[in-house]
Amino acid sequence: MKKILFLIPNLAHGGAERVLVNLANNLNPEKYDVTVQTLFDVGVNRQYLKPHVHYVPGYPRHIRGTTTFMKLFSPRILYRFWIREEYDILVSYLEGPTSRILAGCTDPSKKKVAWLHIELNTPKQASIGFRSPEEARKLYNTYDRLIAVAGSVRDVFRRSLPVDVPIDVFYNTNETEKILEKAKLPPEDSSFRETGIRICSVAKLISTKGFDRLLNVHKRLKDEGYPHTVYILGIGEDEKALRQKIREYGVEDSFILLGFRDNPYQYVSRCDLYVCSSRREGFSTAVTESLIVGTPVVSTDCSGAKELLGEQNEYGLVVENSEEGIYQGMKQMLADPEILQKYRELAKQRGKAFSKENTVKAVEEMFDSL
Repeated sequence: MKKILFLIPNLAHGGAERVLVNLANNLNPEKYDVTVQTLFDVGVNRQYLKPHVHYVPGYPRHIRGTTTFMKLFSPRILYRFWIREEYDILVSYLEGPTSRILAGCTDPSKKKVAWLHIELNTPKQASIGFRSPEEARKLYNTYDRLIAVAGSVRDVFRRSLPVDVPIDVFYNTNETEKILEKAKLPPEDSSFRETGIRICSVAKLISTKGFDRLLNVHKRLKDEGYPHTVYILGIGEDEKALRQKIREYGVEDSFILLGFRDNPYQYVSRCDLYVCSSRREGFSTAVTESLIVGTPVVSTDCSGAKELLGEQNEYGLVVENSEEGIYQGMKQMLADPEILQKYRELAKQRGKAFSKENTVKAVEEMFDSL
């Protein structure tokens, strides 16, 4: 039985954290002894780890400046400090500090894997958590395999930080059966309406997710006579600014922040359209889940969008990554109910490609090959 360690900063409410829990829970427990370790013992997703998955907690709360502080120490020292057990395979499940920590393992009998979740468009971005791009390239080259969650993530990384290590593309693991079961439950929030055109998005309330752009587009479309309600599921640092803008626009009744939800699927499955307004993504977990529950998608042209929705919009609309692009895509959907219905059927079809069985099998085969 191979002992596998997944190291990640925390198990907060982000997509990478959720899909790590999905992956760890579903790796064959008869073949792999799985441990998930965090640098900080915070986050809603830790409660979803199954009992057979070992959990090693980090510090009880997040400490600002930790990434900068850790750069003072060599990877070898950091590895000895953080990793106290022996493992056969060491996995950094997020770019940055955890990849630098595990690079400190110099035992050739231990295999190292690093996941890449977002497009790292410059050498500086690709070396976040490292002292320099030169150090990042040197340390990533000590890994046995890099895993990108989308082809575009792989291609951008190769341009930003050329490495000699093989980079595979594995899609994220989703609990497809559980998602479909949870989607059947009725919404719990009284502000969620059962009538009218309902649009939703699920993400942290941060600038990267582009909810400021989505709010502007919502106001524009409302003013042009396209009635609809937007529901945002998530929390984050931009909430105060968003609420202020919502009040300024006078759209409190039609642009609604529902907050974080353990079960977003009961809302997403009942919406007529899902909009990914992100400025930057990896391989959007939320878009994947929308397809699984059969909700049509409009997404900005960010990493993974065309892999999810098709190069020629076969399964959803991929629009220019701008406010105007979001506007045009939403308007096209709102103006023609037949297009919405067409993409609802296509979404269900596409969602089947991201079954849990397929994604877990690919990872297990990779681990076995190391």
